[in-house]
Amino acid sequence: IADLAARIDAGGEVGNVQYDPVTGNVFAPIQSRDELAEFDPRTLKLVARYPLPGARHPHGLRIAHGAAIGYVACDENDRLLVVDLKSRKVIGNLPLGRDPDVLADDGASRLYVASESGSLSAFDTSDPANPRKLGDIIAGGNAHSVAVDPASGRLFLPLRDLKGEAVMRILAPSH
Repeated sequence: IADLAARIDAGGEVGNVQYDPVTGNVFAPIQSRDELAEFDPRTLKLVARYPLPGARHPHGLRIAHGAAIGYVACDENDRLLVVDLKSRKVIGNLPLGRDPDVLADDGASRLYVASESGSLSAFDTSDPANPRKLGDIIAGGNAHSVAVDPASGRLFLPLRDLKGEAVMRILAPSH
């Protein structure tokens, strides 16, 4: 499928990885250092690590479409950090459900954060640098992964154990 091109020492435990087409670089939270690492995919090198003030064990990452804004979910203090990827500064800090894990968006104006606790947090990201929290729901136990169909806005959350059965829970966004 693929050949090894490089191994890069990130300096700690790496969380979710995302490519940013605006900066042309790859970003990943370094969980054990409360930092965001930036990698150059052309040179296959670590460019830098940036501190994430307000972070405790940053894990999840999603980059806003066309905006050079990163959303970082921190699973030890249940916070969503908003990071300007050009200035490398934290510009926002918002509450999340307990134990956030995976982030997904609809490609337009909604961001979702799924949590190990089953909580699902939703944000309006029509202004990517200033997301507005829409609310939290309990999507189901251990609903820590989420995908969004950009055409319908439907959310897909795999649940490992719902009354003894593994199921795919599908939610439709409220408008």
